[in-house]
Amino acid sequence: MKFHPLTGEFARAADETEFLTSQLPRTRSLLGFTLLFCVVFFQLFFLTDIAALGLQTALRETLPARLGVALNAGICAWLAYRRPLSIRATRLAASSAEILSLGCFMVVVLARPNEVHWHALSMVVIQVVIYLYIPNRLAYATAIASGGVIVFLALVHFMLPPRPVADLLTMGMLLAMINTFGILGARRFNRVAREEFRLQTQLKRLAERDQLTGCYNRHYLNDHLLGAELARARRFGHAVSVVLCDIDHFKHINDTFGHHQGDNVIQNFATLLQGMTRQGVDAVVRYGGEEFLLILPVTALAGAAVLADRLRDAFAASTFTVDGEPVPTSASFGVATFDFSSKDLRVTLPDLIVAADKQLYAAKRNGRNRVESVELAA
Repeated sequence: MKFHPLTGEFARAADETEFLTSQLPRTRSLLGFTLLFCVVFFQLFFLTDIAALGLQTALRETLPARLGVALNAGICAWLAYRRPLSIRATRLAASSAEILSLGCFMVVVLARPNEVHWHALSMVVIQVVIYLYIPNRLAYATAIASGGVIVFLALVHFMLPPRPVADLLTMGMLLAMINTFGILGARRFNRVAREEFRLQTQLKRLAERDQLTGCYNRHYLNDHLLGAELARARRFGHAVSVVLCDIDHFKHINDTFGHHQGDNVIQNFATLLQGMTRQGVDAVVRYGGEEFLLILPVTALAGAAVLADRLRDAFAASTFTVDGEPVPTSASFGVATFDFSSKDLRVTLPDLIVAADKQLYAAKRNGRNRVESVELAA
């Protein structure tokens, strides 16, 4: 997982989507809390409008804009808390709240033209909130915050009482500096959050996967796959097949060519298994040294036996060489199937694995490089 040098987000869209999806509940919670917090303080500052303009003028000139911001942010916060918003929807909610808040702020600036320095300070606070507290894509936050600064400076220069050039220049430089530090702070936050996610993903993969082949390991099989697949099969009442396969004469390969070449044979076999099974549906497990287990949901005996024979044929036809010399390879397969639509709760996946193991040894006894199969009766 590589990072974008400017934003701190993942460079690959798939990695970024995976991260954002994993963070979505937390993002919705943070968005809802921040928007509610901003609504409260945005409305409390109406008291300063009253103090500066008088009640009647404040009610007429600034209250409608503040209520509009409160309505929009309140709806977005409610949606964030109460509805499963998508990634795009959370960004739309964040962006709309930021844009409307800046629009309301410009209304207040025009209504209170003699408080430019206080407005500039408020603009600094708004930028910090946009960059660091309202969860949004950095590119969107940068465009909104930078656009707000430009509009504010334009109002000060063209529509408010004239100010010294040095005053305008200092104000512009300070706002530009805060904007820059806001971008850097958001970029750093993005990088830290994604680095943590990347490390967690690596640790999870190490806990679930065999280091040599990338297949699932026995630990993940026992702790997750067996229970999850059995529960799914019983719930939906479909057939499940398991295939236990073993590389033939693997000890001879190790003794003749060395363990390093033996590992290469195992890797090639694992790659073949993963490439010819359904990604995201079937599970490939390194069951032992050169032994692999396939779990095939929604697969009847005939389909599992055909797949096993295709795998057997492909592995036997694969070209593996050592120092230019071809090394013949083959594997034996044991297949076992049970149709869980029978609602027989006595049969489990470990029962299927035991049955497949017996079929594998039958294939070994009957000459290797073959497939033996059985369907368990209800």
